Amino acid sequence: MTKALNAALAVTANPQATLDAFAESIESGDAIRFRKAAASADSPRIRLTTDGVPQWFISLLRIPNVASAYPVLIGQRRVGDILFVPDLSADLLEKWLGFLAIVLSGSVLLVLAALSAYLTTTLALRPLEQLGAGLARMQQGDYDSAIPLLGPPEVRKSCEKANQLALRLKQLAHDNRSMLRKIVSLQDDERRELANELHDELGPLLFAIRANAIALSGYVTDAAASGAEAPSNQLLEAAEAVQHASRRILEGLSPLYLEELGLEKSIQTLLQNAHSTLPTVATASQLDPRLDSLDGLLSQTIYRVIQEAVTNVVRHAQATTLNVAAAIRDSAVTIEVSDDGVGIPDDASLGRGLAGMSDRSRALDGKLDLLREGGRTIVRCWLPLQSQSRQV
Repeated sequence: MTKALNAALAVTANPQATLDAFAESIESGDAIRFRKAAASADSPRIRLTTDGVPQWFISLLRIPNVASAYPVLIGQRRVGDILFVPDLSADLLEKWLGFLAIVLSGSVLLVLAALSAYLTTTLALRPLEQLGAGLARMQQGDYDSAIPLLGPPEVRKSCEKANQLALRLKQLAHDNRSMLRKIVSLQDDERRELANELHDELGPLLFAIRANAIALSGYVTDAAASGAEAPSNQLLEAAEAVQHASRRILEGLSPLYLEELGLEKSIQTLLQNAHSTLPTVATASQLDPRLDSLDGLLSQTIYRVIQEAVTNVVRHAQATTLNVAAAIRDSAVTIEVSDDGVGIPDDASLGRGLAGMSDRSRALDGKLDLLREGGRTIVRCWLPLQSQSRQV
């Protein structure tokens, strides 16, 4: 354009008029402008409007200065310049919008990727968590809550196997409890038969010994032989001692008070005998009167648990206080026997008595705990009332 203008100015008769006409034809807002020679001769700069575009983004761009100036000559005299000063504001805004589009699309993709990863992880881990929770329930003896079959095929297969294992363990536990109930019932029957035999055999013999000893003492005429050391008196004392021992053995084998007095009175009698055996132990009891309404294997189990716990306190605890509590709460019988004795060593193993209490409790779907709280040794037992309907 400059070459054509210079050529036109060189051949025209009135070059100044031609130049003025050209200058007027160029609008001041266009990228091409005319600058007279008398104006500033500074290098032209591009036009750039930064409205809406942050400065930090502009500083990241390398915007070249593409503006340029071309001299206009009339003859050999420079009369001005044709300037090329483009406006790059639109290009800058376009780049900023493109950057925003890339950032937003990338952010959306990141959010979608994170959401997808979260959902995938959740869907994958939830079945594993449910499987772990189901196995934990099985470990605690809960075999009725089935594990949902969710997740990948491998996890679903593991859940299905775990459910089958729960059913098998439930059946084994039921069979085990049934066997324990049979064993406990047979033991009670054997003890009852043995107690009856001892009572029927030893009772008449002890009575005869006492009667003969009393009769024998009537024939003694020697004053020296009629004192406390007389053979007849010693025989009578020995017969009484054997009779007391026989009663203790019979009571241990088969508590006669249980059917005659009821469970509440039988437990109170048990505590009275314990205090008589060891007067230094102060006994106390909190017994639910409704205990007498229980019968069968459940009543026997309650008495046996308390009996064994009290016996252990009398023999080993070196206690000064003994408390027995038994009540019916929430369709179950709760038993607690506590003492302030020396407790049970941590490395001590369960004896036959404690093991028998535990077996009796498990036979009725109950549980038995032995613990130490507040300086007291506690035997705590829980027995469901529904076990009465499962007696053998």
